Amino acid sequence: MIQRMVVSALLAGFAAGLVAALLHFAFVQPKILLAEQYESGALVHFEGAKTGVGAAHDQTAHDHAAPADAPADASAGTAAESTTAAQPAAHDHPATDEAEASPLKRNALTAAFYGLTYVSYGLLLVAAFAAVEQTGRQVTAAEGLLWGLAGFAVFQLAPAMGLEPELPGTPAADLAARQIWWWGTAASTAMGLAALAYGSGPLRWALGLVLLALPHVIGAPHMDGFGGVAPPELASTFAARTLGVSLVAWLSLGYLATRLWAEAER
Repeated sequence: MIQRMVVSALLAGFAAGLVAALLHFAFVQPKILLAEQYESGALVHFEGAKTGVGAAHDQTAHDHAAPADAPADASAGTAAESTTAAQPAAHDHPATDEAEASPLKRNALTAAFYGLTYVSYGLLLVAAFAAVEQTGRQVTAAEGLLWGLAGFAVFQLAPAMGLEPELPGTPAADLAARQIWWWGTAASTAMGLAALAYGSGPLRWALGLVLLALPHVIGAPHMDGFGGVAPPELASTFAARTLGVSLVAWLSLGYLATRLWAEAER
C-alpha cells in the first residue's frame, strides 16, 4: 500500500509539476517580471499624472503639445517594455556572468518548486484514495478529472476567493493571519466536498454547504485600503492566469494519479 501510494504520487506529481512549470513560464512569469519592474521603479503606473485643480487642463495642453509620433501615455510602451523585463534598468551596472546566469537559476528553482509542490499534492491525493477505499469504494481512473477539480477547488479556487494571487509589491494583511485563514479554508473546503461526495443521509447536504461557506462567512484578513505599484489590469491578468495554470495542473495530477493508482492495484 505504501509503495503504491509513493510511486503514484511521485510520478503523477512530477508530471503535473512539469506541466505547471511550462505553463507558468509561458503565461505567468512574464507578468511577474513586468510587475517587478513596477516594484523597482523602472516602470511607473500613471507616470507624470498630476493632482489638484488644473491637472486636466495641464494634461490636455501637454497632449496638444506632444509630437505626433509620441505615445499617448506612459502605458503605451508597456507591451514593448514587458519583453525586456528581465534586463537591468539603465542605471544598473553591466551584467556579469553571475547576473546572466540568474534567469536560468531562477527558472530551475521555479521548476523544482512546482515539482515538489505537486508531489506533495499527489501524496495528499493518494492518501485520500486510500481513505476512500477503506470504506469499500474503489477509486477508478474515470474519476481522475473529478478528483483533480476537487483538489483545485480545495487548494486554489476556494482560498483565492478571499486571498487572490498577488503580484510582487502588493501590500497585504498580516502574513500569519492570512496563512491561518488559507489553511482553514482548504481544510473546510476539503471536508465540505467529502461530505457532499461520500456522506450519507440528508444532513450531508447541509453539513457540506456549511463547511464550504464557513471560511467566506468569516472572511479573509485584508488591509483597510487598496495599494500596490502595478496597474490593476496587470494584477487581474496575473490572478486569472495563475488560476488557469493551477486548473490545468490539477486536472493533469488527478488524471495521472488515478490512472497510476488503478494500474498499481492490478
